[in-house]
Amino acid sequence: MPLATTRRAGLVDQVIEQLRGAVTRGEWPIGERIPTEPELVEQLGVGRNTVREAVRALAHSGLLEVRQGDGTYVRATSEVSGAIRRLCGAELREVLQVRRLMEVEGARLAAAARTEEDLAELRELLDRRDADLRSKQVAEFARTDAEFHLAVVRCGHNTLLTELYRGLSEAITASVAATLDDPEHAQEIKHRGIVEAIAAQDADRAAAEACGFLDELLDRLARKQQNEL
Repeated sequence: MPLATTRRAGLVDQVIEQLRGAVTRGEWPIGERIPTEPELVEQLGVGRNTVREAVRALAHSGLLEVRQGDGTYVRATSEVSGAIRRLCGAELREVLQVRRLMEVEGARLAAAARTEEDLAELRELLDRRDADLRSKQVAEFARTDAEFHLAVVRCGHNTLLTELYRGLSEAITASVAATLDDPEHAQEIKHRGIVEAIAAQDADRAAAEACGFLDELLDRLARKQQNEL
């Protein structure tokens, strides 16, 4: 499918979607160099800066890899697989540690400050998360799981904590994707207990539920790294 000339509005987003589509459809296989910047400019009918910004965004998400002086290559077929490739080892451990700090206190605050509307949102997101996991919609699951954890923090109605957590959303989504190497283990991580504790306004239990699965992920990561030594 050839690339099409884009409309004037939202040029960068349109170019991102077209480039992403070429990757996910397999038109540009993993490891292959994509067309040069001048070629993309001609095919898409946009300026160099627009192409450059779109490529930079896809490189940041892990789909593409820019090699200075050589070109841009396909690195992964989706943002999720790109996240798994990009976030691992010590970096993944650090993200999980920061998540633990923020999510445990976020759950504690949520239990004290949540509203009925907050609970309804948590339950709806949790249902979506579990449905995505059952249907093996990995990319959707990673996004929905991260959205659920943001909603838990938001239930605490601490604006600063919420904005700090929201600022880490990309890294958090990547950490979810990077811990999906074992789908059977992912099935075991239930978040109903977090919602039930928040609904019961049991701050200590909510904190323990939020802490438990993250400690388990950190332990699994430590064992995996030890086995690789």
